[in-house]
Parts: sequence; C-alpha cells; structure tokens
Amino acid sequence: MKVVEHEAVAVERFPGGATYLTLVGDEDGSTPVRTGIQVSPPGYETPEHSHPYVEVITVLEGTGEAWAEGEEGTVALRPGVTLILPPGQRHGFRVTGGTPLRTLGVHASPHRIVDIGET
Repeated sequence: MKVVEHEAVAVERFPGGATYLTLVGDEDGSTPVRTGIQVSPPGYETPEHSHPYVEVITVLEGTGEAWAEGEEGTVALRPGVTLILPPGQRHGFRVTGGTPLRTLGVHASPHRIVDIGET
C-alpha cells in the first residue's frame, strides 16, 4: 500500500490562480488513473476544454457552476455533487462563491491530457 501525504505533494499552479495536487499518478504514467485536488479561487474560470478519456469531478468545498457541450444551461456545483464527463465532451466551470472551490478529479488515464483547442 502506498500512502500519499498531501502536504508532501508539490503544488502545480494554473493560470488564473488555481492550484492542483496530483495525488495518484506521475509523469511516467505508472498508474492506470490520475487523481488530484484542484483549489480554484473566487472568480476563477477554466477555459473550455476536453479530455480523450472519462473525467469524474467531485465537489468537496465551495460553489460554482459547470457547463458541457451538448447540455442546456449550467449545473450548480456544491459539496455532494459529482460530474461524469465522457471522452471528448468540451466543458468548463467557474467559481461563483466568495470562497475557493475545492474539487477532486479522477482522470481515467495514466496522464492528465487537456485539449483547450477548438473542435
């Protein structure tokens, strides 16, 4: 059994002020999935993007709204909500509250691949 102490994980910084901790996975792709915690500050918004695999996002803290290609409107993000995004579906989210949005993301791939390009 491998134990990951969150305090020992290097913090990745995203444009716009979000941070990401990769808890499962590495650059060598030694695990079948990649899991991490993203903390997004108030006002943060992701660029619309997709992944070539299933992504599962669970809200741990905070509030926001998400949207996905082919879906009408937005989905309210709050603790207790999990999104399951199929491969290739363009999506994004924004933080709507005055506190950070903390999410746990599972990428069904040994590598986190983000396609921000136009489809």
